Amino acid sequence: MNKGDLVNEVAKVVGKKKIAEDAVQCVLDTITEALKKGDSVTLVGFGTFKVAKRAARTGRNPQTGKPLKIKAKKVPKFTAGKKLKEAVGK
Repeated sequence: MNKGDLVNEVAKVVGKKKIAEDAVQCVLDTITEALKKGDSVTLVGFGTFKVAKRAARTGRNPQTGKPLKIKAKKVPKFTAGKKLKEAVGK
């Protein structure tokens, strides 16, 4: 499923595709903005979006095999909630 498919599923409930598209985009934008600020977003039963810190490390150039330094950075992380885990595990 991609974003367009998700919009179509929401449109079945709200009745209009434009409203569904705006709603889906609003949710995605809100989650993105919260993560930019360093906040986490918890959707009870579904999961939690948060920002994790990835430490600096040494990697390798796959073409030459030479070691290179990879800088520390922040990355988005999603942890599935209990209901989602149960639904997928069935």
